[in-house]
Amino acid sequence: MNKLARLKYLPNNFEIIEEGDHVVCAISGKKIPLEKLNYWNVDEQEAYYSYVEASIKKEK
Repeated sequence: MNKLARLKYLPNNFEIIEEGDHVVCAISGKKIPLEKLNYWNVDEQEAYYSYVEASIKKEK
């Protein structure tokens, strides 16, 4: 498919607002397939590729 999804990030899951197969990491810009999306910030409504990018965001 290769279409960017729009999501609403919730505390324990996410809601798909616009269908797609991936989102983009807010730190690295890497594509994240939805089935591999494990890290996000509810307050910032941002996705992170891995715990590394999520921890970088926390440090800022």
